[in-house]
Amino acid sequence: MAAMTEPSEVPAAQRALVVTAHPDDVDFGASGTVATWTSTGLRVAYCVCTSGEATGDPDLPRDAVAQQREREQIAAAAELGVSDTVFLRHPDGRLVPSLELRRDITRIIRQLRPHRVLTWSPEINWEQLVTSHPDHRAAGEATLAAVYPDARNPHSHPELLRDEGLVPWTVEELWVADGPMERRNEVVDVTEVFPITLAALWAHRSQTEHIDDLAERRRAWLSGTARRFGLPDGRLAEAFQVVQTG
Repeated sequence: MAAMTEPSEVPAAQRALVVTAHPDDVDFGASGTVATWTSTGLRVAYCVCTSGEATGDPDLPRDAVAQQREREQIAAAAELGVSDTVFLRHPDGRLVPSLELRRDITRIIRQLRPHRVLTWSPEINWEQLVTSHPDHRAAGEATLAAVYPDARNPHSHPELLRDEGLVPWTVEELWVADGPMERRNEVVDVTEVFPITLAALWAHRSQTEHIDDLAERRRAWLSGTARRFGLPDGRLAEAFQVVQTG
């Protein structure tokens, strides 16, 4: 078992940004943590790199799928107390950690000036390969580069400062989801917000309406994480790798 801190309490940060590859990534991977943050007054915003159009009925127009999934993500965010969601609309299923994606995430960081950024690991989690989708890892790699060095460096993407007046910003904490288990050093007890996280997941109707046992699956997964990291029986948890970047 990885060395572990005590479950997170009231966060010191005031603003947080969650960067994901797809609509629903945050709700499957970190919705309990987001709910605990917003409950303490932390202002959370989402940046979603794609619109999730590479899913669903192949006979539907891709733009219709994208619009539906964006609406679902906005509704899910509202369940968790998040009202600010930005979609970058890079191609779903073909996301790469390009300079363009780094610039776009850097722009959002400089606009919102978060103290904390949560994103997905650029590494493969071999214990749970399904969470290591290439788009997830691409979003994580690009976000890591945006956090350091791009957002804080006035010479990175100089057009952001020159043309848009976006001054550098230093993110103090990076929270990494779905990385290798041995790297996780922060556990968040999400037991009390579990019903809210289910409501967020159900908001993604195109992805979850066919899962009859969603609540049971989620409870089993989160209780397993809690046990693995030493929380008492009956608790539910999410675990992350947290890196101080300031």
